Amino acid sequence: MMKPIRIALTKGRLEKDSIAMFERLGYDCTAVREKGRRLILPIANANMEVVLAKAADVATYVENGVCDIGIVGKDTIMEMGGTFYEVADLGFGRCRFALAVSEGVDFYAGYHTRCVASKYVNVARAFFERKNMDVNFVKIEGSVELAPILGLSDAIVDIVETGVTLRENGLVVAEYITDVSARLIVNIASLKLRKAEIEPFISEIEQYLAGEDDA
Repeated sequence: MMKPIRIALTKGRLEKDSIAMFERLGYDCTAVREKGRRLILPIANANMEVVLAKAADVATYVENGVCDIGIVGKDTIMEMGGTFYEVADLGFGRCRFALAVSEGVDFYAGYHTRCVASKYVNVARAFFERKNMDVNFVKIEGSVELAPILGLSDAIVDIVETGVTLRENGLVVAEYITDVSARLIVNIASLKLRKAEIEPFISEIEQYLAGEDDA
């Protein structure tokens, strides 16, 4: 028997949404739901296994071919780049990149060089390059909302879902940058070498998504 097709899933909400989708397609994901502390788990009724990882690692595992398929947010793809096929917008995990400022602040007023804090520095840089603006960036790994409150930055670029966290910290959206959602990615070599296994799986997902759109 050939080694299982490995599918890397982003831990957390995308993991739950992905498993729900697989189960609607008829895959037995009992082991994943009862995972305990295990990180590699079989899909019982298919020659597949799930690898649970952080978002950035999902993209890395797929790019390097240790996983054949991955499900990861478009935000991670935009920030990291990577060499793989992005084959489907899965429609869940929807949120938006936004530029946010302290309430009452006009980010674009004046001529001083602005400072923007973000976990997604590459996304932020690309956004301001399109505006031909000279901006300094500070990378923040934790609660980026703190940066303008503490006076570290004039604004932040971050993922916004409901906006509640911004409001609770006195911030408002100055401008939306782009929508993001979960994407299905595939290793380039895997799609060539295991085409007979991977393409039908992709087709199943595409048909499922088309049905969701029609519903």
